[in-house]
Amino acid sequence: MGMRDALLPEFDHEIAVARKVLERVAQDKLAWKPHDRSMSLGRLATHVAEIPHWAQTILNEPEFNMTPSSYQPQEKSTLADILALFDENTGKARAILTGKSDAELMSSWSFKQDGKEVFAMPRAAAWRSWVMNHIIHHRGQLSVYLRLTGSKVPSLYGPSADES
Repeated sequence: MGMRDALLPEFDHEIAVARKVLERVAQDKLAWKPHDRSMSLGRLATHVAEIPHWAQTILNEPEFNMTPSSYQPQEKSTLADILALFDENTGKARAILTGKSDAELMSSWSFKQDGKEVFAMPRAAAWRSWVMNHIIHHRGQLSVYLRLTGSKVPSLYGPSADES
């Protein structure tokens, strides 16, 4: 059994849970924000849908150099578009991971800011941080947004107050 065989079940599980959370986002609340400095519900949901795209960079490129023009956040205007983006990105991410060997997953990937290395780590570790943990983190935020906007929160790792 290789590393990808250990990473894929976790990916499949967490992606399924994230999709359940996204499905609960209310179309008429996409502009809602809990605070002036917070992302809108629509922007946060779109960000969750964008995150799996990092797999392409982490698993196929030697590095990512963050510059002012290297990342342009998206904001989808409908829940259907958010879900379509999520499905597209997760499908591509899974396919890329499925094709990687242990040697490839252990090869180094680096994150740079304006050409200066911020960190370097094995691709498998970057995958866990920048794809998996990143989705889990923002999915948690999104579940709070759901509660605050009156939507039902699905079970994540056990029953929620809305599902028993």
